[in-house]
Amino acid sequence: MSFFELVRPQGDPGPVVVEVPHAGLAVPEQVADELLAPKDALMRDADPWVDELFADAPQVGATLLCAKVSRYVVDLNRAATDVDPLSVLRGPRVPRPGGRGVIWRIATDGAPVLRRPLSAERYAKRIELFYTPYHTQLRLLLDETVARHGFAILLAGHSMPSMGRDVRGGPILTRADIVPGSLGRSSAAVSVIDAIDDHFRSAGFSVAHDAPYRGGHSTAHYGRPSEGVHAVQLELNRALYMDERDSRPKDQHFEALRASLRQLVARLGRLPRPTPSSNTG
Repeated sequence: MSFFELVRPQGDPGPVVVEVPHAGLAVPEQVADELLAPKDALMRDADPWVDELFADAPQVGATLLCAKVSRYVVDLNRAATDVDPLSVLRGPRVPRPGGRGVIWRIATDGAPVLRRPLSAERYAKRIELFYTPYHTQLRLLLDETVARHGFAILLAGHSMPSMGRDVRGGPILTRADIVPGSLGRSSAAVSVIDAIDDHFRSAGFSVAHDAPYRGGHSTAHYGRPSEGVHAVQLELNRALYMDERDSRPKDQHFEALRASLRQLVARLGRLPRPTPSSNTG
């Protein structure tokens, strides 16, 4: 059984690969007895509907990879070795902020996620079943794309609450509509980053690059402009497309954002091959 969905493009594949690692809600039976989290918590800590927002990407030449499992099972935007010591017995000794590494111990509202710490064997089984196949597939897609086009553009699709603190804490603030994260403009060529920023600003969205999210594991691990892979994390403000109280999509707003993302993917697919010299990092 596959725990991710792969949708290849209609027609010849272009240079864009879209991944959505956190929209899944499934809790496979192999791990169900290890979790405490109720269904409403699964949705709250997911990236609701982001897979649907990017569903048109294959129609404009992109390859789409979406995880099906909840991030409470495994967080695919963390390194496999990013382990909170209270989540896994005999794990590393350095605590993770908030108890959230590749295996979540605590939800964002402070509720426990794990019924008990995982044994080293159960941790390894989660990585084997749910983490490694996803990242093996993503690596293969990027390698295929670079071989075909000489470069690949990875868009990592995520969502964020409309209000929150920055990564250092501080007051609760209203967030921008779109937060592209590229690790200080180091994980993608300037031409790619500027095309993303210009697309959203021209469409009337507010954009805050790298603030508060600079990018995650996928951006850092795969973003290698000198090797032809340009990775940008896209955080979408949930208030743009859904009611944050009950997670229901706002029909017209949802379709408008979906159309804008389709247009973005199409635009990125038409970019000339970025050169290493066009990157600041």
